[in-house]
Amino acid sequence: MQQETRRSTAWHFITGLQEAGIEYLFSNMGTDHVALIEAMAQLSLEGRPQPQVILCPHENVAIHMAAGFAAATGRGQGVLVHVDAGTANAAMGMHNLFRSRLPAMLIAGRAPFTLRGELPGSRDNYVHFVQDPFDIASIVRPYTKWEYSLPSGVLAKEALRRGHTVMHSDPPGPVFLTLPRETLHEEWPEAQVQSFPAARYGAVAAGGIAPAQAAEIAQALMQARNPIVITSYLGRKAAAVHALEALAEACGIRVYEFMPTAMNLRRDSPWFSGFDPARGLADADLVLLLDVDVPWLPKFTKPNADTRFIHMDVDALKQDFPMWGFATDLRVQTDCATALPQILEVVVQSADDALRQRVAARKTECLADGEARKSAAAQTATKPDARGAITPAAVCAAINRVIGPDDIVVNEAIRNSPAVLTQIMRTCPGSLIGCAGGGLGYSGGMALGARLARPDSRVVQIVGDGGFHFSTPSSVYAVAQRSGLPILTVVLDNGGWQAVKEAVLRVYPDGDAARSNEFHARLDGEERRFERVGEAFGAHGEYVTDPGELEAALARCIAAVDGGRAAVLNVRVAGL
Repeated sequence: MQQETRRSTAWHFITGLQEAGIEYLFSNMGTDHVALIEAMAQLSLEGRPQPQVILCPHENVAIHMAAGFAAATGRGQGVLVHVDAGTANAAMGMHNLFRSRLPAMLIAGRAPFTLRGELPGSRDNYVHFVQDPFDIASIVRPYTKWEYSLPSGVLAKEALRRGHTVMHSDPPGPVFLTLPRETLHEEWPEAQVQSFPAARYGAVAAGGIAPAQAAEIAQALMQARNPIVITSYLGRKAAAVHALEALAEACGIRVYEFMPTAMNLRRDSPWFSGFDPARGLADADLVLLLDVDVPWLPKFTKPNADTRFIHMDVDALKQDFPMWGFATDLRVQTDCATALPQILEVVVQSADDALRQRVAARKTECLADGEARKSAAAQTATKPDARGAITPAAVCAAINRVIGPDDIVVNEAIRNSPAVLTQIMRTCPGSLIGCAGGGLGYSGGMALGARLARPDSRVVQIVGDGGFHFSTPSSVYAVAQRSGLPILTVVLDNGGWQAVKEAVLRVYPDGDAARSNEFHARLDGEERRFERVGEAFGAHGEYVTDPGELEAALARCIAAVDGGRAAVLNVRVAGL
């Protein structure tokens, strides 16, 4: 009688990742992964499919590559890190993923729990004693939708399916799974480790709205004197962008973005009204909040008491915000890509000539406002700094002239984000990626992940010098070189953390720090050559301080990226 084939938990786990739909493992290996590495080798020899491993010298890059890939595709991937140390290095990325509602599965090995060789995989190294915290999940628990420690190989595929389902269910977000080393070494018959297909165990998606609600919202829009939309991340779905455009055209709705993490409406739309919702709120009688976390800053903006607010969001409750504080008259948990066409259908059936006349009048006003914004942006881009330095607006305007509509801009300019948003015209869904979290250093990894997901698009990472420091840049360009992912990094070097200085001045405008001009935010030194970090790993580097050299340096960087090399354009801009 033929003996049944037995496989390690690690083998079942890797095949389970494949079955769940995980295409990539962004990884930083350790002593906890030996069984997984052996299983990968076995699967390769057997010619069986498995996720592609992309080694990242630092977990910050690994976790943010998963973020960039998810932002570009909606598909969450695996991030494999080393025990508590790797989990700690990935924690800030988990925060960014969680706040940005991006799916990913952070997978950490665990130090062996047996001390004396009682089981295969038992402790055989000093670090196994010091890398065994009381509660490894506590490192990332505030930033996870689900956590689990695999107790047995029998459950390997079921645990993976459960994590995969939770991370993709609306609102999506990261999950955390830990793997004890002895558990990975256990062996099980293949028939004993069951599969759990997505058809019966898959993700739950937010849907549309009830017909009565669609009719109510449609009537409110058609009757409104001055309706506006405020959004931030509706553009994570291309269908939602197109639906919003159609609804704005049918009802005459001005659309504002506040702290956008996606392109929510093409910037050349007549209804796009900029990034300052306070202007629209001043005279709006109806406001639709669509997929937005913070629609305005209450300290500085106070809406009219008689304005009606309707909130439609994949996360309308903001259940992970201890306090939120924005009053709304109707709150609907929904998928805007599904709900907006429902509302539009009612509008199309009910619209009359009076509505069409009002919409035409609003459109004329919006077009005039749009031309004024474009003119102001053009003037800003050509206005020299008083000290003769290059301005961020000039840099971003130059980028706008050389990239295409399908290219992706990853924005981590922070205090210079207005220059990115107003100068770089985005017209295609998915062509802008931002971050809703508060952790700097995300854009390098996200740019790599986006390039992996969209290999035919250029990816331009725009980052301040402070964010560049945080991004573990040597790891970024090592991965770019090793994995063939050429990205263009533009460093806007203003000499430090402008945000820190501005924060002090907002609270203490006439304080001693302002008088002494000391904010402990300057990072400048005798030499600041960020491009050389990229050059150390095969990237093309340019350093620009003269405005007259910007265009040629940018062209050389674009040529390098198109030729398959990463490039770093280090521009000294006006700032601290």
